[in-house]
Amino acid sequence: MAHIRQNQRVMTLIGTIMAQFALGSVYTWSLFNSGLAEKLHEPVNQVAFAFGLLSLALAVASSISGKLQERFGVRNVTIAAALLMGAGLMLTSMSSNLWSLYLCAGIILGFADGTGYLMTLSNCVKWFPECKGLISALSIGAYGLGSLGFKFINMYLLNHFPLAQTFQIWGVICLLIILVGGLMMVDAPTSEQASANNNTTATSSDNFTLAQSMARPQFWMLAVIFLTVCMSGLYVIGVAKDIGTNLIHLSLATATQSVAVIALANLLGRLILGVLSDKMARIRVVSIALVLSLIGISLLLFGATSDVSFYIAIGCIAFSFGGTITVFPSLVSDLFGMNNLTKNYGAIYLGFGLGSLGASMVSSLLGGFIPTFYLILSLLVLSLVLSLLVHKPSAVESFSYHDQTLQHAQ
Repeated sequence: MAHIRQNQRVMTLIGTIMAQFALGSVYTWSLFNSGLAEKLHEPVNQVAFAFGLLSLALAVASSISGKLQERFGVRNVTIAAALLMGAGLMLTSMSSNLWSLYLCAGIILGFADGTGYLMTLSNCVKWFPECKGLISALSIGAYGLGSLGFKFINMYLLNHFPLAQTFQIWGVICLLIILVGGLMMVDAPTSEQASANNNTTATSSDNFTLAQSMARPQFWMLAVIFLTVCMSGLYVIGVAKDIGTNLIHLSLATATQSVAVIALANLLGRLILGVLSDKMARIRVVSIALVLSLIGISLLLFGATSDVSFYIAIGCIAFSFGGTITVFPSLVSDLFGMNNLTKNYGAIYLGFGLGSLGASMVSSLLGGFIPTFYLILSLLVLSLVLSLLVHKPSAVESFSYHDQTLQHAQ
């Protein structure tokens, strides 16, 4: 039995890494904005809004993927995500106006990506309770590498095929990779099952339902922290080149190098902080990440006057963002248990989409980079304080009547 379990979790890890790599390809979307704008005869910024919708749909799908896994199993849901992603890209190739683009590339593609991303990640982490940080780093690192790897794949396709055919080939590649990865996956045992197999004792009080988690301040403290880090990371990553040219007054060529700096820092953050989170308290790792993000935002506001200081600033923010989203699944499981990780983290993960859209809206309403940076700076200070106050909910305390009512309703 132990040998079978070991094979199942190794195969699940390999399948998860494959799926994550293909799912991460959506972050090459900027390569297609100009071509789609020309095809649809629309402004680039309106075409680019499709990616904002994708981010929101991704977050919403992530929040409900736990329910889907409970009903259909990780393998079936991953296969469905593969088919939906392939269909989304195929339909995108046939989009003839903005509304069809928003539906296909925004809603459908984002929903497919979000369904596969968080569910496969959480399931894989549950298989390796002894090294959750490392597994998160490997899985989310594969997601990040997918954006880098498919940058070269999609650039090659764009250089050798028409736009529509490029979307179709991209869709087929992702469909096949995720499909094979999904077939390798097995649902992780619950913590009670795992404990029984290891002849140890587990109590259900260690595993909070979503309703029970949301009834505790720790859940909302983590939600604020996660939203803040996503807001700072996604906003700066999305407009880094423009910050370099318009705010720091760098040349276009110098500012464009920020893309490589961000990609490297993001990947290093995922790997370094992910591994570090197995060596020390994960909430302290998040505190370190918040300090780095504070340094980065402060440099952009008060000290970035050269290309070096600009690269350091965006590097700190990208490192913090990559590391935080790697550590968070394991952190949520530390506080609220493994059994309902997908649902508990899924609800918090809504901050990914809200942070992405929120920062863009604030920037538009308040008039540019500086006011948005001040807002992010304030939220980072608040989040740092919250990270120092977060502690594990007591496993022995009895749930209130309100908790039980929520659980029953759920």
